[in-house]
Amino acid sequence: MKKEMICITCPMSCHLVIDIENNEILSVEGNTCPRGKEYAINEILHPVRILTSTVVIHHALNSRLPVITSKPVPFDQMNRVMEEINRIVLTAPIHVKDVVINNVCGLDVDIIASRSMERID
Repeated sequence: MKKEMICITCPMSCHLVIDIENNEILSVEGNTCPRGKEYAINEILHPVRILTSTVVIHHALNSRLPVITSKPVPFDQMNRVMEEINRIVLTAPIHVKDVVINNVCGLDVDIIASRSMERID
């Protein structure tokens, strides 16, 4: 089976063609640098994503605080991570880069505030 994708590791945006058989990658074509091949292999076998979302925050100018993962999360764990994020309710003040959830879902990934919010009473 052949799968096509666009590499996003650099501005070249190479058109990749990956030959897959029995969950094994036989070849990667179309990449102009080694990062394209590595990207294709990881995207097929172990896809990950940086996750951004918001959490509820009280006593702040806005009712939601934007958050981001400290590193990419396995794609198949995104729903579990979102369930944990949706349980969080914070109270201002919160500062950018504060850890909101430490080691979410045991993935060695933190959920971090991506902006500051001062307390408003």
